[in-house]
Amino acid sequence: MAEGRKNGLYSGISEELSALMRTGWADTERRELTLEEQAPYAAARRAALSARFPGERLVIPSGNLKVRSNDDTYPFRPYSGYVHMTGDQARDGALVLEPRADGGHDAYCYQLPRDSRENNEFWTGATAELWMGRRRSLAEAERVLGLPCRDVRTAAGELAAASGTPTRIVRGIDPSLEAAVVTEAERDAGLEEALSDLRSVKDEWEIKEIRSAVDSTVRGFTDVVGELSRAIASSERWIEGTFFRRARLEGNAVGYGTICAAGEHATIMHWTDNDGPVRPGELLLLDAGVESRTLYTADVTRTLPISGTFTPVQRRVYDAVYEAQEAGMAAVKPGAAYRDFHEAAQRSLAARLVEWGFIEGPADRAYELGLQRRFTMAGTGHMLGLDVHDCAQARAEEYVDGVLKPGMVLTVEPGLYFQPDDLTVPQEWRGIGVRIEDDLLVTAGGHENLSAGLPRSADEVEAWMARFAG
Repeated sequence: MAEGRKNGLYSGISEELSALMRTGWADTERRELTLEEQAPYAAARRAALSARFPGERLVIPSGNLKVRSNDDTYPFRPYSGYVHMTGDQARDGALVLEPRADGGHDAYCYQLPRDSRENNEFWTGATAELWMGRRRSLAEAERVLGLPCRDVRTAAGELAAASGTPTRIVRGIDPSLEAAVVTEAERDAGLEEALSDLRSVKDEWEIKEIRSAVDSTVRGFTDVVGELSRAIASSERWIEGTFFRRARLEGNAVGYGTICAAGEHATIMHWTDNDGPVRPGELLLLDAGVESRTLYTADVTRTLPISGTFTPVQRRVYDAVYEAQEAGMAAVKPGAAYRDFHEAAQRSLAARLVEWGFIEGPADRAYELGLQRRFTMAGTGHMLGLDVHDCAQARAEEYVDGVLKPGMVLTVEPGLYFQPDDLTVPQEWRGIGVRIEDDLLVTAGGHENLSAGLPRSADEVEAWMARFAG
């Protein structure tokens, strides 16, 4: 029973029922738990963060449940900076780095402990364990995370009482903890910025997790091709459901809202309604990524001819995007400017658009003026990791104005989008949208295409579909 619910069927709890519920429970403490594989890597990340903020207390919350409607909540997904620094996915938690007088920090983690069986809290209330599932005890969390753990219900009071130490908190994650500390918005932003900076180069454990997410994504795309006939008989929703099944089977979920864009919907960059028809003769733009059980995500796009073969105009557009992606991928290597791959792909597309007569040349002038953006819409890629647009709060000099380093993971995803109402292009081009996106790991010698298991060229795509299409 959810205690206090309006229109609940029970008005109260008898003493006899309360006594009955408190007795007869087995000891379920999990004493066999050991340190998680990620824990040593998380400790190294905390050390790097500590070095940036000597003498300051750092508070990184995990976040709280958010109401979807009435007393129903959204599935919980913790703040990525918290996950990166702890390896933990629990709600209502917080990592605290407490400065030591001799330098460095002591790290500990606030956690929501298990509900007591000595009162009614474990079975009454919408977030009680018998309603939402068993949580780790504090001792279990310590064994798994390799961190001292405290009861989060004491966090606000303890943090407020220790107000003499300069403190930073990541804002917008946990209102109750934010209200308990006295901080400055600008300095707090510096903490979130540093957390993003520190995610830019992935360690070997993170690369393994991203690789696994990409491999599952490749299988999810193959699933979709195998069920295209069912999508034709229903809608884009079948495609979304097919990919989601793979994501839930092998990972946590999808890493972002899946884009299943058939026909003219492919010209909409973030089409996630996924309720349109799937028609032979048109294109399907599928942008999807499996999120691993450790919350690292893939981000891959393929544009497929629904009938199995491209029309001449579709192939012309597809080949131009493929050519641009080839140019962009060739620019991904250590020491290169982050902007190089974007510039290479966009220059390639600008040249094609000038050649076709859709924008005024010469191509270099068109690129410098950004004229190609009418048809390319977005940038050519982004960092990838715990977030699909990872490191989004990093300093510009470490991201868009920085250089590529081994261990960075990014997407290369040029596209061309001819809107259905665009009178500047011939009728047969209108409503065609093509994007090709792959996930690249920067290596010491260049790069590795982690999503190379999926075909990219037009001929390869057609052969793949002939093999698997159902």
